[in-house]
Amino acid sequence: MGRADVDRRTFLTTAPFALTAAIEPSRDRLLATLDQLPAPGQRVRLEDVASVKNMFSHFQQMDVFHGGGSGRLILAAYMNEHVYPLLRGAHAVDTHRALCSAAAEQTYLLGWMAFDNGEHGTAQRYLIQALRLAQESHDHALGAHVLAGMADQATLLGHPEEGRRLAQAGRQGLMRASSPACLADLWTLEARALATIGDKTGTARAVNEAERAFTDIRSDREPEWARFIDEAYICGEWANAFRDIGQPADAQPHARRSIAHARAQNRARRGALSHAALAATHVHNRDLEAAYAAGIRTLDLSGKVESSRSVDAVRDVRRRILSFGSHPLVADYNERTRTVLAA
Repeated sequence: MGRADVDRRTFLTTAPFALTAAIEPSRDRLLATLDQLPAPGQRVRLEDVASVKNMFSHFQQMDVFHGGGSGRLILAAYMNEHVYPLLRGAHAVDTHRALCSAAAEQTYLLGWMAFDNGEHGTAQRYLIQALRLAQESHDHALGAHVLAGMADQATLLGHPEEGRRLAQAGRQGLMRASSPACLADLWTLEARALATIGDKTGTARAVNEAERAFTDIRSDREPEWARFIDEAYICGEWANAFRDIGQPADAQPHARRSIAHARAQNRARRGALSHAALAATHVHNRDLEAAYAAGIRTLDLSGKVESSRSVDAVRDVRRRILSFGSHPLVADYNERTRTVLAA
């Protein structure tokens, strides 16, 4: 799969997201179309695994600060050349599990970056692979984290019931592991799914559970992959949930908190997404000037990253602002976004 991705083979880049994709059949069918990796003929050591894990933070920062489209193919090439061949080496049991965990982390990141870049068929396949690797590693928290990514994708693509089930499955996995950050994320993604369905009571309850779990986070006890689950990210997602159920008074403080933390960290993608949520609350309150100002910030920040989700945020703001009719600010925003959306 890594080779197909790096080579940009048509069957992979054009593959659609499949709601009913099963792990075993889809994985076996995909691997049957690829060249087999050569056996490297080396005994893998824990030091080799440590070098793989050390690279993860660099690629995760690339995604957080520059968007999923920025470095995904670089990561795919690294995995194809340096990580996936190790899986065919000779391992002691503890080394095998550690290697599968490290490979799962970065395969998940590949899927997440493809998801952020709008390549949903590719993203789904990487996430399926990551889930299998996490299962092989016996890393239950990491498996729950992968299910969180799958839940996020399902809800975004219009399958919130499936998104909710995946989030619930992730929480079941955490019964054998401890990660308040992952638990907060899973409750947050269930809130996003319930909001999409229109369940206001369920959304509020899920956000409350997420807030409770979030207060228990101790960053020094969380794995590296959980570092992004902070105020910038999670408050932005709570804002989106309350936006989707038409409760701007609840959405606004979360959006502003997310924006403040994203600005302090120079995180343009998260800032764009949260400014879009803030703009939506202003549209709901029929405050065009405030919506326009938040929309301009969404547009400016989205131009700093390679992220289809940021572009979708600009598109969403434009759609909402058009409800004000022929006002000059509407015409100006529409014109400003034309080039970005056309590209």
